[in-house]
Amino acid sequence: MAELVTRRLRIRRFRATDWREMQDYVSRPDVTRYDHEYPTSDEACRSLAQFFAGNDGFWAVCLQEAGQLIGHVVCTRKEPAELMTWQLGFVFNPSYHGRGYATEACHRVLEHVFVDQGAYRVESACHPDNIPSWRLMERLGMRCEARHVKSGFLRRSQSGDPIWWDSRIYAILADEWRSVPTLV
Repeated sequence: MAELVTRRLRIRRFRATDWREMQDYVSRPDVTRYDHEYPTSDEACRSLAQFFAGNDGFWAVCLQEAGQLIGHVVCTRKEPAELMTWQLGFVFNPSYHGRGYATEACHRVLEHVFVDQGAYRVESACHPDNIPSWRLMERLGMRCEARHVKSGFLRRSQSGDPIWWDSRIYAILADEWRSVPTLV
């Protein structure tokens, strides 16, 4: 499926030409505070957009009317494939926060993976201090299953040592998804 549509959004496959609009938000420190640091040079953003464009799990979220890229949703199938489990992630331009776009886009992508792709389970994780992210997951009907202590790192200190972070782990099953109110 090349495009998902909601009342306000077009959620489509990435294009290599999306690099400049993507660069606008991934280069902001407030976007990467709880995420890995994205490359920010023109060349690196071109390469990243090309990578996203070549992978089916990366969705460009655009305003329906203006066509403006405002963020992206990643929803990829985890291995082993027999477990029918997907991993959800999202990054949005803070200029568009507080309007429900992320909830609308993630809801539509979840509908796609549960209804069209036959997912049994979708998981997601975030830093415990990233309150907007875990509240979004809860609005999507996901439940917090665990808090993993110092379970991973996305950055290193100046001396090269890992900076370990805790993670809040969320999930939703297909049966639970059926009872989530439709948003789109």
